[in-house]
Amino acid sequence: MKFLIVGLGNIGMEYDATRHNIGFEVADTFVIKNGGSYALDRHAFMAEVKWKGRTFIVIKPTTYMNLSGKAVKYWLDKEKIPIENMLVLVDDLALPLGTLRLRASGSDAGHNGLKNIQLMLMTDKYPRLRFGIGNDFPKGRQVEFVLGKWKPSEVPVVKETLLKSIEAIECFATQGIGKAMTFFNK
Repeated sequence: MKFLIVGLGNIGMEYDATRHNIGFEVADTFVIKNGGSYALDRHAFMAEVKWKGRTFIVIKPTTYMNLSGKAVKYWLDKEKIPIENMLVLVDDLALPLGTLRLRASGSDAGHNGLKNIQLMLMTDKYPRLRFGIGNDFPKGRQVEFVLGKWKPSEVPVVKETLLKSIEAIECFATQGIGKAMTFFNK
């Protein structure tokens, strides 16, 4: 079985370790855990890893967040992976820090990366793992918050949630989105 794991984020050192790049961090944690490494390829940094008889194509689009759909469509088509075997890893302002939400489909909730994926795939019916980043920012400071670095007090929660994210990916791949939602949507 083959899966496409898509970490959403922005390329460039100025975006490293920011809330908006948590999708990249989840992808990186999964790749490192499974002994993989990335190579620059078409529209993305790509790693191929194997785990329990399954092959994972893990991508971090180089198209920037707002054009993520271009990379997603390319890699789904190139690798001939069914859309239900794709999992998009994304930050979510509406969820408290430390919360994960798996969904089989749904709205983009105003997230430009998801919006572009939906546009390019012409459907909102694709699995995604939403990683709660919280919304602890003053009115009018959303962009600063999302593109900001984690506070030192948040780092332990982020690390713990990253590990839970890897378990969620593994559960998705072995037991399907329904079971994974039951286990991780608490």
